[in-house]
Amino acid sequence: MPDTTDDPGHGAAEPRWLDDDQMRSWLRLQAVIGLLPGLLDQQLRRDADLTHFEYLVLAMLSEAPGRELQMSALARLTNSTLPRLSHVAKRLEERGLVARCAAPRDRRATVARLTDDGWDKLVLSAPGHARTVLENVYDDLDADDVAALSAVLAKILVHVDPNDTFGREHPR
Repeated sequence: MPDTTDDPGHGAAEPRWLDDDQMRSWLRLQAVIGLLPGLLDQQLRRDADLTHFEYLVLAMLSEAPGRELQMSALARLTNSTLPRLSHVAKRLEERGLVARCAAPRDRRATVARLTDDGWDKLVLSAPGHARTVLENVYDDLDADDVAALSAVLAKILVHVDPNDTFGREHPR
């Protein structure tokens, strides 16, 4: 019979439960996770004819050296699967916002590059996106709240993003 002393599913240890304060904050976090993406998507679709994910792809490319990244790196930065990213990149390419080509050092890999039209689209859509983020996340927070939020999120990211894919220490 296998040793199950460390397996909480076999009665060796009491299950851990959230206390009332943890449950309250967990439900609030779930609400933010569920509602905020829709608000961001709604504003970007209305004002820029972009989804939030398309905006994120353009934004990540805009911050990369030469405004280009290998698709695999872009997938990591956008927390996307390669097939999903490829589908979105194809749509962005059809609209002239992104160009894709074989990587110069590895012809098997594909590089995505932000075009001038893609840059212009990002520049035009960024103020509305920033306004939506400010109105829905930061306007009711003071500087101490923002610092506390950042510190708490960094602690959570240590567990949910142990490889620091999304850059807990991003300078901006």
